[in-house]
Amino acid sequence: MKVIQYTEIVDEVSRICQEANFDLAEDVVNAFKESVKTESSAAGKSILNQLIENADIATSNRVPMCQDTGVSVFLVKLGQDCHITGGRLEDAINEGVRKGYDEGYLRYSIVDDPITRKNTGDNTPAVIHIELVEGDTLDVQMSAKGGGAENMSAMKMLTPSAGLDGVKDFIMKTVKEAGPNACPPLVVGIGIGGNFEVAPYLAKKSLFRPVGERHPDKDIAALEMELHEAVNRLGIGPQGLGGDTTALDIKVETAPCHIAALPVAVNLNCHASRHKHFVI
Repeated sequence: MKVIQYTEIVDEVSRICQEANFDLAEDVVNAFKESVKTESSAAGKSILNQLIENADIATSNRVPMCQDTGVSVFLVKLGQDCHITGGRLEDAINEGVRKGYDEGYLRYSIVDDPITRKNTGDNTPAVIHIELVEGDTLDVQMSAKGGGAENMSAMKMLTPSAGLDGVKDFIMKTVKEAGPNACPPLVVGIGIGGNFEVAPYLAKKSLFRPVGERHPDKDIAALEMELHEAVNRLGIGPQGLGGDTTALDIKVETAPCHIAALPVAVNLNCHASRHKHFVI
């Protein structure tokens, strides 16, 4: 049985909240650089180069790469042989978010009620998904999820008769309607199957996979590549000004579903695809 201190979790969460906003992950920066080589639009090339420069300035000066420092979303794998002492896991994560956003001078983007809309003043509560797994490690992934791309995301309960063509049509329609509003080039997360609440979770979960990493199932990997090419043929381009780079990548996750249903969710991530990770 591994004993993990509450304060250790707080400090690690605080650290990755800041690093997610200051240090764009290598997979995303490399995707920008590769896209510059293939982008045919002069405006598109210019924007991609500006995004690379922006990421470098954020890292060098320890400032957020975007003014929208996002909702703090966590995917947690808790080993069943871990014991957390000193407090609850969820409380430690929220305290870490509070500490990280305060010390990093990051914008507070959370309101306590969707109607009255008073800011909580510390970017909590975080969105936390916990999965109990074998072993004695605490594995934590964090994403700072911006509001603009999230607002253009969508979910639909298709009928099974819609088939794969219906799924593709819905995905393409969602990206096309988002246009420049989701701040492309995008990373597009897609969840297929499950039920009404599972499909959006799958779409969100898929965004934590590194850009360029294909799904281990060859058929799903082929679908990811097909959709990636189709989305880039839309011509929306970087920041919606036209070009070949509407999406940096497409991610697909699936789950079993009811015989009468075909749930599909599309979760868009803007060019600032911010994700960090730690293991205790």
